[in-house]
Amino acid sequence: MEQRVSIITLGVADLARSRTFYEQLGWRGQEVEETVFFQAGGQAVVLWARDKVAADAGIDDDGGTFGGIVLAHNVRSRSEVDDVIGAAAGAGGRVVKSPEETFYGGYAGFFRDPDGHTWEVAHNPGFPLAPDGALTVPDLGGAG
Repeated sequence: MEQRVSIITLGVADLARSRTFYEQLGWRGQEVEETVFFQAGGQAVVLWARDKVAADAGIDDDGGTFGGIVLAHNVRSRSEVDDVIGAAAGAGGRVVKSPEETFYGGYAGFFRDPDGHTWEVAHNPGFPLAPDGALTVPDLGGAG
């Protein structure tokens, strides 16, 4: 597993309020399908409804065991998703959603580390990785 975080997804209560907050800090993002993407160096910060984040990760958001944040490790192939999820399970992590096809045309699975931090491992052909692993948010069709 390459050592990097590609995307930090923040589960938010009010998307418009959260987007406004970050824009007032000088960030500029793109919104598509009720999701806001901010380029942050070689990573992305994503704002998405907290309930949708939990559902996507296969986690029951009981208010006490899920912090509303998912770290994503994007990889270059579907087989690498399987390899990383398997390595996480072998290292003592708990797979909370086995790798499967995604709604965005990719392939992803989720695990939690021994302290309960949630990670997504994803292959997303629409978000290419540079040779050094940097992720670039593509133009999402003029979404603003």
